Amino acid sequence: MVDREMVIMDRLTKEQRHKNMSRIRSKNTSIEVKLCKELRKRGYGYRKNYKELPGKPDIVLTKYKIAIFCDSDFFHGKDWENLEKRLRNGSNPDFWISKIERNMERDERNSTELRHSGWRVLRFWGSDIKKDALSCINEIENAIIQYKAEKIMS
Repeated sequence: MVDREMVIMDRLTKEQRHKNMSRIRSKNTSIEVKLCKELRKRGYGYRKNYKELPGKPDIVLTKYKIAIFCDSDFFHGKDWENLEKRLRNGSNPDFWISKIERNMERDERNSTELRHSGWRVLRFWGSDIKKDALSCINEIENAIIQYKAEKIMS
């Protein structure tokens, strides 16, 4: 017997799915834009997709050495245990599981490298940004306050 909750049935045709997937962007995503607008409103200067740093962070506050990543829930493996189970029952599970696991490993590697270089790394899930961008902004502002406090102490 198949666990109905675990089966993923694609409601789209192959052509519709292809069209949707081809429109997924890596820059200027809605979650990125939402955070950037809030930062700009509060007077913070930032760089976007900063190529000089490992992983090309989505938003970088160079003045405060803060690298911010806006990670989509699916491609970066939010709630991985449940997502992996769902993917196993979907189409092309080997490809998707392998791809997302590589993304998660790369994310960890980039975060570690940035931290070793003295950067503070903040990662936000897309769903969290959409649901409550102000909490994300508060976390960024707390990191700025910490940076300033550490600078004064040294």
